[in-house]
Amino acid sequence: MSDYLLVLDEGTTSTRAMLFASDGVLVASAQAPLTQHYPQAGWVEHDPREIWDKTLACALEVIPKAGGAAMIAGLGITNQRETVVAWDRATGEPLTRAIVWQDRRTEPLCAAMREAGHEDGVQQRTGLLLDPYFSGTKMRWMLDNVPEVKAAAERGTLAFGTVESWLTFKLTAGSSGYGAHISDASNASRTLLMGLEDAQFDEGLCDLFGVPLSALPGVTDMAGPLAMTDPSLFGCAIPITGMAGDQQAATIGQACLAPGQTKATYGTGAFVLTCRGTAIPRSSNRLLGTVLTQIDGNRTYAIEGSVFVAGSLVQWLRDSLGIVDLAEETEALARSIPDSGGVVIVPALAGLGAPHWRADARGVIAGLSFASGKAELARAALEAMAHQTHDLCAAFTADGAPWKTLRIDGGMAANDWMAQDLADVLGVTVERPGFVETTALGAAMLAATGAGLYASLDEAASAMRGQLARFEPGMDAAVREERLARWSKALTAA
Repeated sequence: MSDYLLVLDEGTTSTRAMLFASDGVLVASAQAPLTQHYPQAGWVEHDPREIWDKTLACALEVIPKAGGAAMIAGLGITNQRETVVAWDRATGEPLTRAIVWQDRRTEPLCAAMREAGHEDGVQQRTGLLLDPYFSGTKMRWMLDNVPEVKAAAERGTLAFGTVESWLTFKLTAGSSGYGAHISDASNASRTLLMGLEDAQFDEGLCDLFGVPLSALPGVTDMAGPLAMTDPSLFGCAIPITGMAGDQQAATIGQACLAPGQTKATYGTGAFVLTCRGTAIPRSSNRLLGTVLTQIDGNRTYAIEGSVFVAGSLVQWLRDSLGIVDLAEETEALARSIPDSGGVVIVPALAGLGAPHWRADARGVIAGLSFASGKAELARAALEAMAHQTHDLCAAFTADGAPWKTLRIDGGMAANDWMAQDLADVLGVTVERPGFVETTALGAAMLAATGAGLYASLDEAASAMRGQLARFEPGMDAAVREERLARWSKALTAA
């Protein structure tokens, strides 16, 4: 019986293929690193060919564990959002490197559009702000600065897409070179080119950003019979039955499907989403509105706060400063001292995201003394996760979406010290699933629903979600206030 689910989880620093049983149990996994390219300050790029080649290799490694492609009921794709790939539809080849979501090169364009008074209208339509984070200005930059992209646009063969769109094209293209050019509603809602109430990309928004509508994919549901892989890739065709941006997938994997339920993912960045049901979110506190689910044409929405630097801060401490050899060592270092000794880190290494949205902000390490060492820096790095999340919590509350509990996931969530610190600083119960890779699990839930293994996404989430660990707040209020005061002072310096 074909009841296995294959998930392609394409992240910022690696790509994975994960094989799930229909009850949500992970059967097999293969992972490969992705090269990060930094051509100049503020620029971050990926090689689309590397993304495809390594994703395909990982898939080919795990599919035999299911007994072959015929045993896979559905394939789900989840991806780093906002990253833009440009390719030629006729050849199936990329035209330039992908511009990654962290990239800040389009800030001058965003600033000019803000100065021209466009931000309020754009936010009202799309739920997003004018920031280099989002895909639309990346596409405009490619058209203006990459001759191959401009030439393809003039020929009418240019294809723009976020990473799930690129992977779907390659999965379905075969020897003809022409594949399916589609994007799911969650990823499409992160481009600045589709209104929250729109079924497809909007011509008016495309005109505003100078992006040809003809180069964009068709917008689809997030679960259902979306496409079929080319039979030559895996021995037989596999139905693609689920697609979602990584943060929506993690929200689904955490079963945050009812209004008010909130999750936070701590990966390269940190992303908090609160389900708002069918109500289109309108933020007065510089949070984002986004599509959470779309199935059978019916949408639910979420309000979101995005922090650009989370796990990448620990990676920087490890790789650039040599504070630790392994990221996991930060927990033992944090526990080895009673406090950070007054050290505060503002991790604005790629600017500040929500609710500040300051692309010009830079990282700060404050409160250093001769007594400061590796342990103090490691603890301050972990404390920064709670401080940034507290700023988001205040903004969500001001927008009428207070948190009663916080469900956490992502690689950093495995750190017990950090999970407890979040509960202490936020003053709410923190829940963590036994399987913290909920991004992939959410994509598996969508794929299972789309393949007909479950009657609804709620049913899939109920059946496939595992056990939880809980962390209750216990910090003295005076300690909490003192920490937040130091954070606020350091934030001003950033």
